[in-house]
Amino acid sequence: MAISTILQAPRLIFTGLGGSLLDHHSYDWQPAVPWLQRLAQAGVSVIPVTSKTRAELLALRLDLGLKETPFIAENGAVIGLPPSWQHARLDRNPGDIGGLSIKTLGVDIDFLRWRLDVLRTRMKVHFRGMGEMTLDEIVAATELSEPAARLARVREGSEPLIWDDSDQALNAFREVLRNDGLKLTRGGRFWHVTGDVDKGRAVRWLISRFIALRGASPCTLGLGDGPNDAPLLEAVDQAVLIRGAHRQSVEVMHPALYHTRDTGPHGWVEGLNHWLGREFVDVSSP
Repeated sequence: MAISTILQAPRLIFTGLGGSLLDHHSYDWQPAVPWLQRLAQAGVSVIPVTSKTRAELLALRLDLGLKETPFIAENGAVIGLPPSWQHARLDRNPGDIGGLSIKTLGVDIDFLRWRLDVLRTRMKVHFRGMGEMTLDEIVAATELSEPAARLARVREGSEPLIWDDSDQALNAFREVLRNDGLKLTRGGRFWHVTGDVDKGRAVRWLISRFIALRGASPCTLGLGDGPNDAPLLEAVDQAVLIRGAHRQSVEVMHPALYHTRDTGPHGWVEGLNHWLGREFVDVSSP
């Protein structure tokens, strides 16, 4: 497959995973493979931006062919930089797995879990944190395999919650967290508690890093399907809101926003076709 491009500026593509590049239920991404190959051939970085953990992403990014690109994990709390995105003096750490340099933008998981336990007792609210759930409960809640569920438990800067209380109690809980400098974000399956970070802030951090290293401002495209993807979509030049299989309301304020008809990786392909179809020409086609 030979690809001709008419890109005028370097491009970065930031994408949610579950419900976006990956199917919400099966986690399959095969419909997106041709576009991933086209982008790789054109040298366009596809950067995962997800609630998944670093442990989950280490293997998944290899399967997706994204070993050479950065990633944003745990809803913006963790950023992984491959060697080509590292500052020669500040970032390199030979002890990191796969040559990655890890940036933690939020707060430590031990502090988060301690604080959540304190607030639950003080407010008398009911929820279950992933750190308290059994492996079988995580498998049931996520539809992951048991090995994948084990990796999902390896948190660094966020704690997923299953809320077992009223909406009124949830709003009060959110306000108390805010007063503590913490944030409550809705994902596709869980509520996520982090420090004062989100996907959008992490995306802007990576854009700034790209400009510092390359000396050029990229044209950025973002794709996502969930409420926790809204900050990501609002931080890029062009955005794709993929129709969600989760049926949650997602509000995105963006002048260049495309809504897909399809869900999951089919919607991901639809969004890429909309924004980039004219920029990428398969010259091997008749």
